[in-house]
Amino acid sequence: MEKKKTSRGISQDRTKVAGKQDYEVQYESKKSGSSADQVKKAIQSEGNSRKKVEKKVGGGKSGK
Repeated sequence: MEKKKTSRGISQDRTKVAGKQDYEVQYESKKSGSSADQVKKAIQSEGNSRKKVEKKVGGGKSGK
């Protein structure tokens, strides 16, 4: 899968969750119905793979 450049000129990787970016943690939290703290703990234990984090907190397409 090749990364695309956005109009801002930076490539984005949608398959990872940036645990230090509050907006990303909040997005995952809202999406999964879990707390931001649970999302951060999932990132620490599972790594920053979006699929693994969503599976751990029970959100996303893979969990349902």
